[in-house]
Amino acid sequence: MLDHLIRGATVVDGTGAPARTADVGIREGRIAVIAEPGTTKESARSAEDATGLVLTPGFVDPHTHYDAQLFWDPFATPSMNHGVTTVAGGNCGFTLAPLRPEDADYTRRMMSKVEGMSLAALEDGVDWTWRSFGEYLDALEGRIAVNAGFMVGHCALRRHVMGPDAVGGQPSPAQLEEMLRLFHASMEAGGWGLSTTQSSTHSDGDGKPVASRHAGPAELLALSKAVGEHEGTQIEAIVAGCLDQFSDDEIDLFVNMSATAGRPLNWNVLTIDASVPQRVPRQLLASERARKAGGRIVALTMPILTPMNMSLGTFCALNLIPGWGEILSLPVPERIAKLRDPAVRTEMLRRADSPEAGVFRRLADFGRYVIGDTYTEANAGVSGRVVRDIAAERGQEPFRTLVEICANDDLRTVLWPMPTDNDPDSWELRRRTWEHEDVMLGGSDAGAHLDRMCGAPYTTRFLGDCLRRRKLLPLERAVRMLTDDPARLFGLRGRGRIAQGYHADLVLFDPERIDAGVATLVHDLPGDSPRLDSRAQGVRSVRVNGVETIRDDEITGAIPGSVLRSGRDTRTVSTA
Repeated sequence: MLDHLIRGATVVDGTGAPARTADVGIREGRIAVIAEPGTTKESARSAEDATGLVLTPGFVDPHTHYDAQLFWDPFATPSMNHGVTTVAGGNCGFTLAPLRPEDADYTRRMMSKVEGMSLAALEDGVDWTWRSFGEYLDALEGRIAVNAGFMVGHCALRRHVMGPDAVGGQPSPAQLEEMLRLFHASMEAGGWGLSTTQSSTHSDGDGKPVASRHAGPAELLALSKAVGEHEGTQIEAIVAGCLDQFSDDEIDLFVNMSATAGRPLNWNVLTIDASVPQRVPRQLLASERARKAGGRIVALTMPILTPMNMSLGTFCALNLIPGWGEILSLPVPERIAKLRDPAVRTEMLRRADSPEAGVFRRLADFGRYVIGDTYTEANAGVSGRVVRDIAAERGQEPFRTLVEICANDDLRTVLWPMPTDNDPDSWELRRRTWEHEDVMLGGSDAGAHLDRMCGAPYTTRFLGDCLRRRKLLPLERAVRMLTDDPARLFGLRGRGRIAQGYHADLVLFDPERIDAGVATLVHDLPGDSPRLDSRAQGVRSVRVNGVETIRDDEITGAIPGSVLRSGRDTRTVSTA
């Protein structure tokens, strides 16, 4: 007997094959039947009519930071609402394990700073009782609604072995040997591979470069070699050039790491902008060189323009503009005084528009910002308006106008930067870039930067775009990019397709409505901390391992997810 039968759905199976109408039956968490409509003879405990609805594999998000959130939110919201059934966590070198008890506070403060997680939520929502990476995975086993796999973070390895010397120091031969021993143990427990960062934007809770930024090539290659000694593993890495354009040394490092491991390396995020046409070929040069050296380098790129907000009062991307961090980290009264100084503003704008600002130059057109929430009578009437228009009325330069509005609110004003790459040429460049064999959709950062951006809904927004708006891709190709492509990169066993014997990770949606709602600020984290949330539209049902977890965008409460462990749940992916 089948556990559930979905009748008459338009099945888009994840392989890129043409859609077809079929009945799909589920038994014991797997797809047991795929048949012509009305031909299934086996009885089912429950059934539903899916006429006019599209059935796809569950979406796989290759770059998340749900490492902490899953403890207080086993449903990985809002990703699961938007059809994501499998998440890859532990990215960018940041994991919560392995962990010495005395390092818990440092780790919380680092995650709060570098990944924009609520410190109150980290303190109140996680028990921090594990030590080894395996104990961390065990703590999640049986209590999550999505499938989740985790990379092993370089920063945690360094801190565990070197203590405070991990920031600024180099490991002795004995310490490197211990780091490798710890990494091997973490991999044997089910870690998906190594994640590391060398990015200049990643600083810890003390404002110092995070531990992995101090690692030299020899350490990185030793860890990469260790990756290759385990089945079903990967590398995920970030360098400063990921934000704009790689240096020759960064390309060499990535190529050597992937070739040494004999495993794919993925990085994020490839920003595609027609006004910077040289960026895409430069970034994909790393992939071309890796192929020749026996490696594989995959660039993650987002298929949507991610909604985000900013503020002059709290840490956000503006702090990462060269020269801005030291000003925006001052106490609020001193910060306002500096920002009101014309000479300071002139220098800030010069730095923001300089080559050294890289991709953050996109943030420097302050006339394009929209004012969000305001908090004082002095700002009455400006919420929802474009700064350029307000500045013209006041006869001021836009950045000065923005500063004055924010100063009226003691810098609490919410700012919404309007994207500069929303033009037809940029979208056409995206479409062409997506065709590259080493480009994959992802980079949502879901679970991180919670009150500043909301990348989790990229799946439904992308499908809505493909079906009803820009229509850059046919539905079958779009679904493959969200399902089978990431599943194949990670070597996931039995996931990413609707095929007999595969795990029943499924999304059922209305093609006329599939989309993501506007991102809004909600206060539902431990400690009443805020985050941006977006409701899914048109999603009828989400199933994880055959069990329904979402019905009409509402959580069912079931927690059928699995902790996916390397080797058991992943197979080795060739770099050839």
